[in-house]
Amino acid sequence: MFQLDTRSRKPIYEQLVEKMKELIIHEVYNPDEQLPSVRVLSQQLTINPNTIQKAYRELEHQGYIYSIPGKGKFVAPQSETTNEEKVKKLKQELIKLLSEAMYLGMDKEDILSLLDIAEKSVKGGEELD
Repeated sequence: MFQLDTRSRKPIYEQLVEKMKELIIHEVYNPDEQLPSVRVLSQQLTINPNTIQKAYRELEHQGYIYSIPGKGKFVAPQSETTNEEKVKKLKQELIKLLSEAMYLGMDKEDILSLLDIAEKSVKGGEELD
């Protein structure tokens, strides 16, 4: 399914959240599709089930998944209003990050080249490091 970097400074559950969001956004997992159980995913990735549970809780909190007691976790359909709110929040975060990058000396061309890399990544080209 995907690989997690155990040597990374980023916690495993955060890596898992990012990977799951990526799979949902790229529609590898479709709306209302059941996700692997905590036990199954834990065995596949050879990580602690509590880590999987923490990642699933975070994804649920962010609105990417929902749970049905006794049934499991499912991909939440993305409503337009939810997406609009997320886009608005993301734009604010991007402005902060871009301002910081420019303050640290990155110029417009550097930022635009990063935008090109991100666009290729979304279209299935290069992977980000």
